[in-house]
Amino acid sequence: MSAQPWRRLPALFSLVVLAAIVLLSAFASVLYPAGPWPNVGDPLIEPFTSRFAPLGTDTLGRDVAAELVHGARVSLVVGIVATAAALLIGVSIGAVAGYARGWIDDVLMRFTELFQAVPSFILLIVLVVLLGPSIVTIIIGIAVVSWPPIARLVRGEFLSLSTREFVQSCRVIGVPPIRIIFFEILPNCVAPIIVTGSIMVASAILLEAGLSFLGLGDPNVISWGAMVAVGRPLLRSATYLSVIPGMAILLTVLSINLFGEALNEALSGQKRR
Repeated sequence: MSAQPWRRLPALFSLVVLAAIVLLSAFASVLYPAGPWPNVGDPLIEPFTSRFAPLGTDTLGRDVAAELVHGARVSLVVGIVATAAALLIGVSIGAVAGYARGWIDDVLMRFTELFQAVPSFILLIVLVVLLGPSIVTIIIGIAVVSWPPIARLVRGEFLSLSTREFVQSCRVIGVPPIRIIFFEILPNCVAPIIVTGSIMVASAILLEAGLSFLGLGDPNVISWGAMVAVGRPLLRSATYLSVIPGMAILLTVLSINLFGEALNEALSGQKRR
């Protein structure tokens, strides 16, 4: 019993960090109504040396704190929306493949393997280059490269659950397949989908940061990956330019992963009970 509170610390840490990031992104326009673009002072002011720029300024004299807060909004929007789109695609394909089986399952799984044959980040770069760098195309690209694992997960759940008695009973009494899929089987797959989805949000944030670091992000918005890229040539003289957004990415991804693990333990415990 004494060890139980210690096991909750990672979950509490993740909740506190995620709540802070969500609040900062939600009130970014209130905290910094002028946005992250205006110059607020001389270039390369060190952190904690100016009350007008508490985290310092970048090479153009822009407030690093304003960039960080507005960048949090970009990262969260990309992570959540891209994950939602990937879940929609993956759950639909996996549900149909697992329920129908036979040649439909074979065709859908071979289609899924086509996307898994190419490294996801390489495919994402190709898609963004072809479609043009923007928030919309980045979200579409991340969704396209992220759905295969969830499709395989849902397919496996459906293959297992479709042989249960309650599903067979629905088939015997003539319940339409669409209703069986979405109202009988899918609700029993919610737990692993939610856990996997939380981890996919972290992966989407990393993918967007990687694109921005390579100069393939949306040039009309500030993102954490772009901030790291701006500070890369000045790692020795102005280390904070890369360290501050890098720590933001690290804390966000770590918190989401810890939250996913805690959620998995909680849902697994309910399932056992």
